[in-house]
Amino acid sequence: MLPLTFADPADYEKIGPNDRVDLAATELAAGKPFTLTVHPKDGGKSFTIPLSHTFNEGQIEWFKNGSALNTMAKNAQ
Repeated sequence: MLPLTFADPADYEKIGPNDRVDLAATELAAGKPFTLTVHPKDGGKSFTIPLSHTFNEGQIEWFKNGSALNTMAKNAQ
């Protein structure tokens, strides 16, 4: 699970229930915003929304490896 929040809470209202979204997971870094790209179902122009997270470097490593246990197993090799 990746806990994300809207940098600007008003952005929540810009996304329709049937819109498609993409998360730029390669951007995940401590202290840096995350980008959500919204593709409106009605065919309108895609747009981006900045998201925030509170993960530190260790938590990001856990996320990338699938869990803390996977990270510990990887580091034990």
